[in-house]
Amino acid sequence: MKKNTAPADGNFWLYGIHAVKEALENPRREIREFWVTMEGLKSLQLEKSFLPLKPRIAQRQEIDRLLPSGSIHQGVALKTKPLSQPTLDELIEKETKKEKSCLLILDQVTDPHNVGAILRSAAAFGCSAVILPASGTPSESGALAKSACGALETVPFLHVINLQRTMEKLQKAGFWCVGLDGKAEQTLSQITLPDKTVFVLGSEGDGLRRLTLESCDFLIKFPISPKMESLNVSNAAVLALYEFNRIHQVNLS
Repeated sequence: MKKNTAPADGNFWLYGIHAVKEALENPRREIREFWVTMEGLKSLQLEKSFLPLKPRIAQRQEIDRLLPSGSIHQGVALKTKPLSQPTLDELIEKETKKEKSCLLILDQVTDPHNVGAILRSAAAFGCSAVILPASGTPSESGALAKSACGALETVPFLHVINLQRTMEKLQKAGFWCVGLDGKAEQTLSQITLPDKTVFVLGSEGDGLRRLTLESCDFLIKFPISPKMESLNVSNAAVLALYEFNRIHQVNLS
């Protein structure tokens, strides 16, 4: 039986070199336990002064027993509380002060590996937040954090009750909601992306829900070969974020 990575006390296990190293270096992380093999400790390359608590040196098999079957932990695991995230109002207040801002909304994206990969791309391209519905979507987990490769520590990751009301609130704050839909009439290169853009992406199978589509200001698609019906949602996010930065000449250095 698969072990639970989110115990009743609200804590969960992070694992993998990149995810654990970034979590250890994040002062906002509340870490409960730190298990590591001698090889894993060397791979982390951390100064002792950076360690928030004394690690428990363990054998690889001991860490295996803490985590879901098949977890590639690389000899490191942290038991931690989820990060405290900003509210939507706090995010809007911060982003409206910027000249340019880009956000991502994910509708019906349920695979934690996809969400983690999107967080990684969001960090790479300076996206200000990733927003998901609270119901039916992944929260912080070891699998998500490992796919995010440390980005979970740096990119705000918000869960909201009502996606349509969230989009409406962002629109009132000056953002334009751009839905990615394979049936759209225009491609991304045929429009001018606003300075304040929210890309809205759906699942690969069902895409965006009807109400989400209707809440978008306009819809765009990527010109791909008819041999493929759609792109993986994490790949679509990369292309959208890259294009936003290219058009607005965003300096990420």
